[in-house]
Amino acid sequence: MSGPAELDQVIAGVLDGSGLEYEYRGPGSFTVTLPGSKRLRTTCWVLVGRHGVLVEAFVCRRPDESHEDVYRWLLHRNTRLYGVHYALDRVGDIYLIGRLAHHALTAEELDRVLGQVVEAADGDFNTLLEIGFASSIRREWAWRVARGESLNNLAAFAHLVR
Repeated sequence: MSGPAELDQVIAGVLDGSGLEYEYRGPGSFTVTLPGSKRLRTTCWVLVGRHGVLVEAFVCRRPDESHEDVYRWLLHRNTRLYGVHYALDRVGDIYLIGRLAHHALTAEELDRVLGQVVEAADGDFNTLLEIGFASSIRREWAWRVARGESLNNLAAFAHLVR
């Protein structure tokens, strides 16, 4: 694998073959929408750089509380992830980051890394909310109950208010 055009072909081939919604933003730049069940969609950027390919996905904004517990959980979780790791930006928002060398970018490897992004972003989402936003969830629950609003999308957090 040598040139940017060949790398773009591999990336587009994986995305087309997976049926994923994506936008080609120009040479070496893709924005991909990864579907989920807990986190309904995760936006992921696949960017071809000079020396490698960056895969980056926003997972969650900076926790409101229990920062140390959230960050400890993320560090432990990093030990079980393939090809990506949790990282924080300068304001504390949580991302999944992966880097592949140009020569390592194959359809199988990119599919595996994108699959790990989906599994982690979707599978870990509620846990991150429980640890880092428990007070906000309780306030939202109480507000909805007081007004007779639906609790459907908070049902996964019922154990936090009982």
